[in-house]
Amino acid sequence: MDEKNIRESLRDFITQELMQNSGYPLQDDETIITGGLVDSFSLAELAVFIEKTFGVYIPNPELTVERMDTLNQIVARVLRGE
Repeated sequence: MDEKNIRESLRDFITQELMQNSGYPLQDDETIITGGLVDSFSLAELAVFIEKTFGVYIPNPELTVERMDTLNQIVARVLRGE
């Protein structure tokens, strides 16, 4: 899967499942958690989605607001794999 598809899959998941607002125009560099769009507990759901969808496991120490607060950060982490 290429970066564009990963980005759109993540954007859809965040707006539809985590925010419950599929029409929200989430920007690539918009702060998701510190901006108050979702709470930090949503990181666990996001990690499960990433593992199921992209086969990338993100260990708990990396599931932090500092590392996973924007779509750009999340996409970069998925692209790094592991």
